[in-house]
Amino acid sequence: MPREVKQREEFAKLLEAATLVRVVKKGKEAKVKARTRDLLYTYKTTTEEADALTKGLKVTVEEFTSAKEEK
Repeated sequence: MPREVKQREEFAKLLEAATLVRVVKKGKEAKVKARTRDLLYTYKTTTEEADALTKGLKVTVEEFTSAKEEK
């Protein structure tokens, strides 16, 4: 079961331990998913903050854009 993290600083620490990072963008919102050895952690944010969080990571970062537009 994935765990949602609400604090940016806490999620930034988890990103260092991640083996894979996925960014799902939908409009101006984004969900960053960090897969660690034990769990999957998620963090909801803006697309700009998601780019800043994942910039310079040493792990693989996969980016996805939602095909559906917001109504």
